[in-house]
Amino acid sequence: MDGISIIIPASNEAGHIGPCLAALAEAEAPDCAVEVILSANACRDATVDEAAALRPALAARGWRLAIIERPEPGKPGALNAGDGEARLPARLYLDADVRLSPGLLAEIAELIDRPEPAYASGRLVMTAEGAVSRAYARTWARVPFMAAGVPGAGLFAVNAAGRARWGAWPEVISDDTFARLHFSPAERHAAAAPYHWPVAPGWRALVRVRRRQDSGVREIAARYPALLANDDKAPLGLAGALRLALRDPASMAVYAGVALATRTRRARGWSRAR
Repeated sequence: MDGISIIIPASNEAGHIGPCLAALAEAEAPDCAVEVILSANACRDATVDEAAALRPALAARGWRLAIIERPEPGKPGALNAGDGEARLPARLYLDADVRLSPGLLAEIAELIDRPEPAYASGRLVMTAEGAVSRAYARTWARVPFMAAGVPGAGLFAVNAAGRARWGAWPEVISDDTFARLHFSPAERHAAAAPYHWPVAPGWRALVRVRRRQDSGVREIAARYPALLANDDKAPLGLAGALRLALRDPASMAVYAGVALATRTRRARGWSRAR
């Protein structure tokens, strides 16, 4: 593989982008060229300054850090700007609050180093603050799709043949679902190395983010129904819910309560977990 461009859309990610880039700077280098592109959109904080401070650490690895500053808000626009800046054929799309483990980047690069279209992500490890979010995360992490699938939440990579399956990023709520469903289950590859993905903090944030997630899935189904042929997300079902409830009743109560609360109103647009 000739190389991989790591594209990080970011809006007001001060306090998060630094640790994200620091984890990248400490990652095991893949056997290919690497560049990092921060696509900052409508930032009103120190996101860009914090990212720029990590430029020497990335340069020491021989990796270019490009910083795009866009006044317009919106993640799809930030992704498109990042793709427009990218010089290398494979892409890794990374949320600014995600932290890679040291071995993940090299493992993902190896997984997508093939001529046929390929998609890859790491082993998702949820991090949560507060009793409510920790309880929610325990059940969510045990849902079969999250535990055994390749959800790609916050981090996914595609090779050049895979990225050719769509053009510009459309204005959709769930960009990760849109990308994942361009690949059959057999074309999705799971790395053993983990990455850390934060769960929304507190009840209100959990409900808001769950609404966004559910709305994003409905939007993809309505606008891109052909992609559903690649969906391998089986419903949990009553038997599965009972098994999870028996294993951890308090966690399941929070998880079910959030799911019930999301039905009162549908989300619009894209929002962060925080």
